[in-house]
Amino acid sequence: MGHDTVTLKITGMTCSACARAVERSVKKIDGIKSAAVNMVTEKLVAELDHDIDEELISQAVVKAGYGVAEEPVANVVIPIEGMTCAACSSRIEKALNKTDGVILAWVNLATERATISFDPAKVRLSDLTAVIVKTGYKPAGGSKIETEIPLIERAQFNLVLAIVFVVPLGIVAMGPMMGLFTPETFPLFFAFLQLALTVPVVFAGRRFYVSGVNAMIHGGANMDSLIAIGTASAIIYSVYGLFVIATGDVSFIHNLYFEAAGFIITLVLLGKFMEDRAKRKTSSAIERLLDLTPDTATIVENGSHREIALADVHPGDILIVKPGERIPTDGVVTEGAGSVDESMLTGESVPITKNVDDKVTGGSVNGESVLLMRAERVGSETTLARIIKLVEDAQGSKAPIARLADQVSGIFVPTVIAIASLSAFLWFIAGEPFPFVLTIFISVLIIACPCALGLATPTAIMVGTGRGAQMGILIKNAVALENAHKVDTVVFDKTGTITEGKPAVISIDPANGYDEESLLRLAASVEAGSEHPLAKAVVVAARDRGVTFSMADKIIATPGFGIKGVVEEKHIVVGKQKFLEQEKIDTAIVVQKSNATSLLVAVDGLFAGAIGVADTIKGNSREAIESLRKMGITTIMLTGDSQSVADFIAESAGIDNVIAEVAPDDKEAEIRRLMSSGKTVAMVGDGINDAPALARADVGIAMGTGTDVAMESGDIVLMSGDLAGVEKALRLSQATIRNIKQNLFWAFFYNAIGIPVAAGLLALFGGPLLKPVFASAAMSFSSVSVLMNSLRLRNFK
Repeated sequence: MGHDTVTLKITGMTCSACARAVERSVKKIDGIKSAAVNMVTEKLVAELDHDIDEELISQAVVKAGYGVAEEPVANVVIPIEGMTCAACSSRIEKALNKTDGVILAWVNLATERATISFDPAKVRLSDLTAVIVKTGYKPAGGSKIETEIPLIERAQFNLVLAIVFVVPLGIVAMGPMMGLFTPETFPLFFAFLQLALTVPVVFAGRRFYVSGVNAMIHGGANMDSLIAIGTASAIIYSVYGLFVIATGDVSFIHNLYFEAAGFIITLVLLGKFMEDRAKRKTSSAIERLLDLTPDTATIVENGSHREIALADVHPGDILIVKPGERIPTDGVVTEGAGSVDESMLTGESVPITKNVDDKVTGGSVNGESVLLMRAERVGSETTLARIIKLVEDAQGSKAPIARLADQVSGIFVPTVIAIASLSAFLWFIAGEPFPFVLTIFISVLIIACPCALGLATPTAIMVGTGRGAQMGILIKNAVALENAHKVDTVVFDKTGTITEGKPAVISIDPANGYDEESLLRLAASVEAGSEHPLAKAVVVAARDRGVTFSMADKIIATPGFGIKGVVEEKHIVVGKQKFLEQEKIDTAIVVQKSNATSLLVAVDGLFAGAIGVADTIKGNSREAIESLRKMGITTIMLTGDSQSVADFIAESAGIDNVIAEVAPDDKEAEIRRLMSSGKTVAMVGDGINDAPALARADVGIAMGTGTDVAMESGDIVLMSGDLAGVEKALRLSQATIRNIKQNLFWAFFYNAIGIPVAAGLLALFGGPLLKPVFASAAMSFSSVSVLMNSLRLRNFK
């Protein structure tokens, strides 16, 4: 983001109004550049202008009426064999509690398990099991990290509890209409029975009252506030009715609203349960990525193999990977050869052949051969862990398209309360009976759904970015995802993007008395001091032809132009024609070849010959570029190569326009010029020397197979390095934004229609009155429908 950020897990939020309240409170802090809350991940991301104490941000969240979840410590449950009495369990417990890094440990003799809370930065799981062994007992295996939620707090339990009591409540309340019994014969019992059946349902939905009231106490209101006010109104009125019945007015038994409150709570719980399940599906891509990491690795020590927890692997460890196993962590092959399936990383299904010294990536699947590898990056440093972090960050970011929904959500709940109150008041002064007025009031409160508005954007972004990750397309933030759908111009770097990036020497043309070998030897001596792909091609050509050379002295490189140095006391210059001309070297006899880059060589100020170097186009470059043209997108190649070489490559690839002979430092200026002409520009490069241009473009797309530079550069990373990924990324963006617009339309449309109907619009013209029960069903359906629409993106192809 360009600034430091703070990310906090927020508790107690139930709808977008809550998120809005948190954002408002945090933005009041001096030094907060921006604050965005994602309702789906329940995370606040605050961007800072300068250092701010994180505690101040937490206090602002609490002041808004919500909580901040502390980062949990690791918890592990280890089964233990060999304990026979309390003395055994006590001994193990004391030993564990004395271990540095253990926060709390207790051993249950009855279950024969040790439960340990610990700081994973200080102590490892293997250290804990070693302590148990040292005390004379045996860890039984099957240990697992777990987070236990009390039964009474589980959503499924509370939903079942509500259903168990609301069904008989419905039968009792509606029994008279079905002719099952006559309540006038036992009116007080009839009313008390409904109250008794309603209480457990209210308990099951207690979160609505706790959250709703808490929000109002802290100067705000949320969706739970609407439910709490609506159902509490129905219950209070019904309890009042119970007392009226007790005084002898039996007619009030037909004006009880206990079942309405019970059904509202149950239906909203059901909707929330379905919503939570759908939410989990929106992050299923991350779960699948997490599942790619094996729990254990097989380490090779002193010639023997031993299985250890993945968390115990250190850089430098030698690991053995058997056929069909997942590679445990990032590293390098030290022995063996075979194919590895990296589809989890790149989205490409064709296995990659790996030999000694080739890099392998944790989570990919070994083929038919046994491989030995040296671990290099472990834990959060692995490519897979960094991909997961990038996807999580993207899913927690906010797209500009969400602003309208945010603005509406900020005033939604108080507006709904005002509409409900005004509607009820107008019907009251119009002479309608109080039960009618109460129905209007409750229905308006219940049918309004800020959740649908709040979920419309983040759920689509979560599914879209998750689907992208599965296809090898890493979209770093929601802004890039939204900008990508507007792209009308794609600018390509040449080397490593359109071409393979591995140029080779195709011709050697000596001059002024030099032969091919001496020309190549002198050029290679100087180019050995450069990392440029063209320089490497010269060095490789010299080695392949058996030409001996040693690195030159006093090497000076001018990026994008050439290099010079001293070989055998001779001053050697290698580079473009312009570079030699700047060195006052006559290049009049040079003949440039259209299909190659000519590296001109001069010795002691005299032109000595030219070495032709050419790059080959990637196999599917032309097809990928043609598909972009069919989308109506203009394609441009931006390169430092000569115009003739650039034109040759562009024609071969089907590129529309060419901007050639551009120095690396000037690429960013060219992007800026295109953008200033009104174009929405995506820059596609390999992320190595294109960083300024990638950063300047509306959307920077970095090509690479998990390289550090590629993952740091640009807004979108194509893990496979396949140009077809550019079209996929743009089409995925279009599909995601289209999905968001659909979600927002239906969310606004639902509320625009539902609230007036609940307020009695149909009844005004002699139509039916919307019952609160149906209002709650409609409200629950609206959120679920938005989520289900977002989930369609999982099928994007």
